[in-house]
Amino acid sequence: MPLLNNKDALDELLALSYRLSTEKNTTKLLEDILLSAKALTHADGGTIYSIVDGQELKFETLLNDSLNLYMGGTSQTAIPFKNIPIYLDGEINKNALVSLAAATQKPIIIEDAYQACDHDMSGARAMDQRIGYRTKSVLTVPMQNHDGDINGVLQLINAQYLGQVVPFNQQEIDLVLSMTSLAAVALTNKQLITEMEVLFESLAKVIARAIDEKSPYTGGHCRRVPELTMMIAEAVNRTHHGPLAEFHLCEQEKSALNVAGWLHDCGKIATPEYVMDKATKLQTIFDRIDYLDAKLEIYAQQLELKALKEPELNIDLASALEQLAADRDFLKHTNLGSEFLPNESIERIEHLAKTYVITINGVEQSVFTDDELACLKIQRGTLTPEERTIINHHIDVTVMMLDSLPFPKHLKSVPEYACGHHEKMDGTGYPKGLTKDQMSAPARMMAIADIFEALTASDRPYKPGKTLKECLTIMGFMAKDQHIDADLFNIFIKEKVYLDYAKKFVPNIADEDIDENDIPNYTAPY
Repeated sequence: MPLLNNKDALDELLALSYRLSTEKNTTKLLEDILLSAKALTHADGGTIYSIVDGQELKFETLLNDSLNLYMGGTSQTAIPFKNIPIYLDGEINKNALVSLAAATQKPIIIEDAYQACDHDMSGARAMDQRIGYRTKSVLTVPMQNHDGDINGVLQLINAQYLGQVVPFNQQEIDLVLSMTSLAAVALTNKQLITEMEVLFESLAKVIARAIDEKSPYTGGHCRRVPELTMMIAEAVNRTHHGPLAEFHLCEQEKSALNVAGWLHDCGKIATPEYVMDKATKLQTIFDRIDYLDAKLEIYAQQLELKALKEPELNIDLASALEQLAADRDFLKHTNLGSEFLPNESIERIEHLAKTYVITINGVEQSVFTDDELACLKIQRGTLTPEERTIINHHIDVTVMMLDSLPFPKHLKSVPEYACGHHEKMDGTGYPKGLTKDQMSAPARMMAIADIFEALTASDRPYKPGKTLKECLTIMGFMAKDQHIDADLFNIFIKEKVYLDYAKKFVPNIADEDIDENDIPNYTAPY
């Protein structure tokens, strides 16, 4: 039998080497390895297997020219066979050549399967009988990398020469051994890259879960924002008209955006819980409204005592206590911070601070401390300006944390994506005051996701969730005021991302009847 054409063999090996370094799809790469080995040896058929958890062999691609078989790989036909265990009851599985080769890490060369006394070929003979085939020459090669680990097995069947089945010759065997060794190293490198990517994404999720444990309110936010961001990204990728028609995120860019979504609030790990979860104006470690109410109760008791001891004062105790009860209710309602506090209410609080004075250790003092008074006078929400600064500082911490990480090339954009969700299109946001033109589209997507999640969330301690119509109306005005990207907002509505998100995360508002024509500043992009 003549030797292989050296030029053809070299060309095949060079072509495979190129694919090993450029092909990103492992399934396609395994199929290419099998096709190259088949071409080098003129084999009639072959199968390539991957290793599953070091314990089983999984069929990846199965080919046979005589039987016109093409299964697995990039074909549309799934391989119906179960994984082959490498070990049975702690012993090497000798019932299959591929499991034996994987366990012993040695190639198995058989000239005639029906004459092989050293190996159990009953399975091959039984299969031949069922499908009308004759297995003769078999080459089974474990794919062993530079560390000695097996990450696959290649099996070739029936080498051919001039239309006849012949044994695999030594040149073919040497070529296949060299090729599988090279392929095993390439596969290992790809597996390492995949494992590192999975590890990094898992670490990002661990940080989000740490915030989740610290605060169940923002923990839900950390989980939902990346999902909503990716929903927006997919919607933009589906868009072929309008200002964003030419914009498209590749898989690596989507991976970076997903990681950024999980890390976008990582700085909150340094934010005090009592500020992050401040449900009422007087809350610190505990809600001080009860402490203030207790001091007002002391005032009531001291007033009653004073009326008894000093009857000449003619204190109208009933009216005074009635007013006190009304003022206590007012303060409890004000403490919630659920609505805007008008100037009249601020003046009333200042009047109460002067009115309600108690005596402690002979010293007269207001029932309100300066801090309690300042907190109750907050006009919107529950945070004081100082506490708002602390909250906003989380983005500075996020920037510091992410800028300190040596991101690989395909994740270099993570800090920019993650740290821009508080920026506004008109440049009035923070931390850098960027304008729309200074921000990437993915960063602008995350800003929309962050806002919509916050508006619809029903797990915040300081506010109830809004209706879907209220959320979209608020965001419409934000688009009009150039606080969010109007083009992205239009796609967000047109592609019904808001509805898909609501169905998954806030189903109680998903059934609302929304007339998109009523949404402020919404213009269908096509």
